[in-house]
Amino acid sequence: MDGTGRIGRLMTMRAQPGRGSELADALLRVAEGLRGFPGCELYLVSQDRSASDTVRVTEVWADEAAAQAALAAPAADPTGPSVADVLAMLAGPPERVDVVPLGGVGAADTGR
Repeated sequence: MDGTGRIGRLMTMRAQPGRGSELADALLRVAEGLRGFPGCELYLVSQDRSASDTVRVTEVWADEAAAQAALAAPAADPTGPSVADVLAMLAGPPERVDVVPLGGVGAADTGR
């Protein structure tokens, strides 16, 4: 990727045993804070049906700058979870896969 244009991320996070629902709830609060954030096109939180301590986030951003701005911005809800709060719930580092969004249902079509 050249740093311009639309970007996507597929994040997989494994919570400490028994904390999957807590992690999912925290990430849903993060998602609520991103509602209306410039450049955030999709922030979908999903919990694995067969492994409830595994939570996935699918992100689509207008560009890398928008994604970085969201990370650097003060929390919309100062009582909401911080990055450190989320990381403290994890059993290990999150897994990240960078993708190029091409379109589909639920995200604006790129016109391809």
